[in-house]
Amino acid sequence: MRRVSTRALVVTGVLVALLLAGAVSYYASTSPDGLNRVARDQGFSQTQARHHADGSPFAGYGTKGVGNRRLSKGVAGVVGSLVVLALAGGVTLLVRRRGPQQESRDEREPVEHGGR
Repeated sequence: MRRVSTRALVVTGVLVALLLAGAVSYYASTSPDGLNRVARDQGFSQTQARHHADGSPFAGYGTKGVGNRRLSKGVAGVVGSLVVLALAGGVTLLVRRRGPQQESRDEREPVEHGGR
């Protein structure tokens, strides 16, 4: 059996994630998420304040300035996925470059317990 390279696996995974983010984002539920639903059910949703990021380009799971609703959600999904993949890749590279922790001096040099 032929072995698949790590690079090919990562590239394929990223492409599948981006394809799904772009195509499936349009079909995301319009129902309120858990916190919004609980606030509505418990009667305190009217106390909700505007978030400081409400005017951001990707607020509301869409893309500001894109008129087509399907394309707007797709772009937001792809950009969000790219951000998450970049952060995860960066953390992975940092962890891999650190390598295994070096042993402390106490662990390298045996201590003799003599009776003096």
